[in-house]
Amino acid sequence: MKSSKFLEELNAKSVEELNKDLVAAKKELFNLRFQNATNQLDNTARIKEVRKNIARINTVITAKANA
Repeated sequence: MKSSKFLEELNAKSVEELNKDLVAAKKELFNLRFQNATNQLDNTARIKEVRKNIARINTVITAKANA
């Protein structure tokens, strides 16, 4: 399954790398929303996928902070 592989990759990264990934994902989400607003976005499902990836990254960061 795709999400479980993604989660395994996240668990293997350090907190600094996760923060970089989080910033990149938020930038991507902003760009996708901008494209959607200007009717240039072809794959609207990508917005939902990126939002879930941001949540996954935040969850792993929180888990590592509490550990």
